[in-house]
Amino acid sequence: MTDDHVPRRFELVREEDVSKTSGTGVVAVGVEYPDGAVHMQWRNAENDGLETDANGCAFKPAPDGLAATEEIHGHDGRTTVRFLDDVDERQ
Repeated sequence: MTDDHVPRRFELVREEDVSKTSGTGVVAVGVEYPDGAVHMQWRNAENDGLETDANGCAFKPAPDGLAATEEIHGHDGRTTVRFLDDVDERQ
């Protein structure tokens, strides 16, 4: 049996906060599902620059979920997706 049905966890890592909204470092965590959909939760409650205790969520549908996430939140390469699970572990 293969693990191709298991989601892959990731962190959204921001080197520079051009919008001055989410801060730097790990600003969100998420999963990429095997069909390509992405679900992500912002770490807003851990950002001293925001006055909120809530973490917003974002969903990008398959099959372009990861590409859409990087296009929307990547800030021209200033934010990257860092996978926590090796893709080889899913095969």
